[in-house]
Amino acid sequence: MRIGELAAQAGMSRDTIRFYEKVGLVTGRRLANGYRDFPPEAVPWLQYVRTAQTLGFSLAEIARHGEELREAPDSAEALSVLFEQKIQVIDARMAELATLRAELATRVDTGCPLRAMGRPR
Repeated sequence: MRIGELAAQAGMSRDTIRFYEKVGLVTGRRLANGYRDFPPEAVPWLQYVRTAQTLGFSLAEIARHGEELREAPDSAEALSVLFEQKIQVIDARMAELATLRAELATRVDTGCPLRAMGRPR
């Protein structure tokens, strides 16, 4: 299928698909007339990419795990493992952000909030 049809079926722009092709997330072959031709399975794959992005996965993570998910004997189990790993990353980041927030809160109304705490003014 050509890029316009793929874009319509996947619910994204042609530019997005071109970008995904450039970074290796989707592959189309070139026809003799120069048009891109994508296989029908590109539609669910692009929908998966969009959903994964919504769930907080970066394009690099999606690309890295895409092949292993396609080859997994049980893709639901493999996805569950990825989700558990992502939850751990999010939890760690939330802890980092809570620490950062607390540090910023201690600097409010200190006169010079960018000076290292504990140093003489």
